[in-house]
Amino acid sequence: MVNLHIATITGEKTVLEQAAVETFKSSLHGELLSPEDAGYENARKVYNGMIDRYPCLIARCTDVADIIVAVNFARENNLLVAVRGSGHNGAGLGICNDGLVIDLSPMKGIRVDPVARTVRVEGGCTWGDVDHATHVFGLAVPSGIISTTGVAGLTLGGGHGYLTRKYGLTIDNLLEADVVLADGRFVTANAHENQDLFWAIRGGGGNFGIVTSFLFQAHPVSTVYAGPTLWTLDQATEVMRWYREFILNAPEDMYGFFAFLNVPPGPPFPEHLHTKTMCGIIWCYTGSLEKAEEAFRPIRNFAPAFEHIGSMPYPALQSMFDPLLPSGLQWYWKGDFVNQLSDEAIALHVKYGSQLPSFLSTMHLYPIDGAANRVGSKDTAFNFREAKWSMIMAGIDPDPANAEKITTWSKEYWNALHPYSCGGAYVNFMMEEGQERVQATYGDNYERLVAIKNKYDPTNLFRVNQNIKPTTT
Repeated sequence: MVNLHIATITGEKTVLEQAAVETFKSSLHGELLSPEDAGYENARKVYNGMIDRYPCLIARCTDVADIIVAVNFARENNLLVAVRGSGHNGAGLGICNDGLVIDLSPMKGIRVDPVARTVRVEGGCTWGDVDHATHVFGLAVPSGIISTTGVAGLTLGGGHGYLTRKYGLTIDNLLEADVVLADGRFVTANAHENQDLFWAIRGGGGNFGIVTSFLFQAHPVSTVYAGPTLWTLDQATEVMRWYREFILNAPEDMYGFFAFLNVPPGPPFPEHLHTKTMCGIIWCYTGSLEKAEEAFRPIRNFAPAFEHIGSMPYPALQSMFDPLLPSGLQWYWKGDFVNQLSDEAIALHVKYGSQLPSFLSTMHLYPIDGAANRVGSKDTAFNFREAKWSMIMAGIDPDPANAEKITTWSKEYWNALHPYSCGGAYVNFMMEEGQERVQATYGDNYERLVAIKNKYDPTNLFRVNQNIKPTTT
């Protein structure tokens, strides 16, 4: 390892002496990787293949002590820092050029308390890891729809998915978090300790420190009645109009997100539908299985062209899309929160959703009403508690040559629908879109978040994120 030219938090370059780097390396239980190390190339890769960044150092932390050592080293050397959980963030905010990556992905510890129905999860876990640990006890924590998604990133941004209508956002089920702060201190944040920090991390992203572990409330979810229903594109307008009324009036045990998609060319889909562009709804019913057929009767009465609905273990639903969406694909996504689906908005959805630019590209409307709406907009940093849907336009393709095409489609689709939105977005569905978008997303909570940022990270050490800028720098 030689002297390194490394980026500082101000964007300037400094030289780290080899001796200082070696001392840092010897202080870690985990690995410290630099560009000449064999594991570096794999360690710098993130889920979105469109992101191609080269940090000077990657600290692969195995415990809290490693994280504290890494934070202190970064602060004392004024280094640019990115914090990585699983690397799933669409904007690639778990990696940076030239600076130090504090990588929690080796930290996979999970402990379930089946009596209290809680689960303690370390910051490097994915939701697949959590589902594996909780399912044997007949429990689940509300999360997303892809099992490879990281626990930390999804939680800190809010967290919505199949269980949102029934049990709320992921942050609504967060009981406690252990956090390493920018000054190297280790603190616990919950309803009784560091309440301001606990408020801020529930939706405020990674702006305030590195969460080393999360304590979640789990719920009795084991076997669900779930799967997709598909309709032809000429039915899309009618389906969206039906869906906007049905889902908001359905029992909270019923969840379904709407999508424009291309049908995968394999089972369980019939051959005549393979690669065809269609619209669909992916359902998850958590009620009594004895009542499932009755609950799905109005859905089946709407005559889908294809359905594949039945009982399945909850982890099977959570991982259903994993094979279609492996790490390394090109992604460009944009999102917004939505209160209502007007006929005008539906017409635009059908226009752009019918023109998917690649096989994997899609648009999803996730319902976030029910239990999520019963939490006040001031109770957590997550601001849009009145919103009924979270919308995402995702351009996806394996070929870098198609990056511009999928990006253009995503932006044009979003630009057309943005006037019909609430004006802010789910931070986990944002690329690097600028300070104005960040402020719009937090709305009336933004100034309180700035005050908490001033307290816990006044020098903006944690800035490779959807950044809440302190006023003290």
